Amino acid sequence: MRKLPLTPSQTIGPFLHMGLVWSDGPDVVPDGTPSAVWLRGTVFDGAGEPVGDGLVETWQADPDGGFGHHQRFRSFGRSATDDAGEWAVRTLKPGAVESADGTTQAPHVNLSVFARGLLDRVVTRIYFADEVDANTVDPVLSAVPEHRRGTLVAPAIGDGYRLDIHLQGEAETVFFDV
Repeated sequence: MRKLPLTPSQTIGPFLHMGLVWSDGPDVVPDGTPSAVWLRGTVFDGAGEPVGDGLVETWQADPDGGFGHHQRFRSFGRSATDDAGEWAVRTLKPGAVESADGTTQAPHVNLSVFARGLLDRVVTRIYFADEVDANTVDPVLSAVPEHRRGTLVAPAIGDGYRLDIHLQGEAETVFFDV
């Protein structure tokens, strides 16, 4: 049997809006859910310009730190960016998660970002600025150089939390090799 060589990947987009976006994708929980918060931000390219044709996916634990099935909470969200590069997902703030090795990870939301010019998604996390004690001992966040941790920590805003994502450049968000 002859083995064919690998071929190069195609860049992602600009076709994300054709089939990957669904109407309730940003709604991990329905409108009116008690304790719901918005995770918001802007995706920026290496020149500091908003990425208006991107996609942000979220995956997270429930408020108890588990991944079971809860009524009206699906753990996964998907938001296309608008022309200004803005994305938003309505969810519940996750609880701390126990890792397989017995360590506890601070409450966080995993993010995958898809955008033009990327050969594959990039993966990052959102940690919450109001979880100082948990963030201090989180094994993943602690492995990030201290001067770069701020790119992963979302401050509270009126109705939730905000984390801007910089794909390249001086303010580049920390991305994980998964």
